[in-house]
Amino acid sequence: MKSALITGITGQDGSYLAELLLQKGYSVHGLMRRASVFTTERLEHLYEPPERTHRRFRLHHGDLLDLASIREAMLKANPCEVYHLGAQSHVAVSFDVPVSTVEIGTIGTLNILEAARWWRDKGNEVRFYNAASSEMFGDVLETPQTELTPFNPRSPYGCAKAYAYYQTKNYREAYDLFSCNGILFNHESPRRGETFVTRKITRAATRIKLHLQDELLLGNLSAKRDWGFAGDYVKAMWSMLQQNEPGDYVISTGTTISVREFADYVFDLLDLDPKRHIRQDARCMRPSDVEALCGDSSKALKKLRWTATTRWQALARMMVDADMELAAQERLLADNGFKGATVRQNKGV
Repeated sequence: MKSALITGITGQDGSYLAELLLQKGYSVHGLMRRASVFTTERLEHLYEPPERTHRRFRLHHGDLLDLASIREAMLKANPCEVYHLGAQSHVAVSFDVPVSTVEIGTIGTLNILEAARWWRDKGNEVRFYNAASSEMFGDVLETPQTELTPFNPRSPYGCAKAYAYYQTKNYREAYDLFSCNGILFNHESPRRGETFVTRKITRAATRIKLHLQDELLLGNLSAKRDWGFAGDYVKAMWSMLQQNEPGDYVISTGTTISVREFADYVFDLLDLDPKRHIRQDARCMRPSDVEALCGDSSKALKKLRWTATTRWQALARMMVDADMELAAQERLLADNGFKGATVRQNKGV
């Protein structure tokens, strides 16, 4: 039985990747930080019958800034594949907490690479995946962006991801570690955190529809992104580690739309007028922003036989359907006198 270790397993991508690997028969181990609140709701359905995948699924406490804890997780997981997804992944927040964002993104990545090299040098075959980001392209120097497009990041997050990308490449070339970078463009789902703009939009729109809130505050409405479905993108991660040779790949849909277009489409799905409810707020603006990103995944199609199968309209509908269920539960609580009550989503969607 193959075994995999995933950092950032409690996040959106980690949960979808864990599902995929369990379906493929892997034993899946996740590295997670100790917290005083539960952070595993995206994973809870993996413990449930009838699949009984929980017998092949374990979580281990650790910290990306603590090399000893990563090595301990390696010993427990005995992985042949390591997927490094852990990061402070919110671009806007990276301006507020630049030091911790960069520490986790750089030293954290270096630690997990060192642990993988240590594990390999102990005689274990191991392959390494690093979650790179389209934010590395920043103020883009060409469109669309490919694996050869120069990086020009415009945020602490993007800068940290560029460092992690080059270190992953360096370990491949200097130490002959099978290590790959997935340059993933924006990818969303019903499991996306509610502070990310697409989920912020679908969450607010469904609550407005059921009269639970009145308006939605957004920042740069003209920013354009290449949005795909996280469930599609984790398949590309896995495929990279199944190749004969390691490499770096852009993973994207090749289609770009603006925040305004996404919001208008979501509000139209719910028969709402976006002009009545959406307001641009300076407090939501970033100190510097990336205006447009659009990826070219020709290499992934040729080498991995991968292409995005979920277009942004279907993604938006998927997210609206899931958030309408949440809003309906909140509406029911409010109608029964539980004002301000929140509900937890079934992250198995």
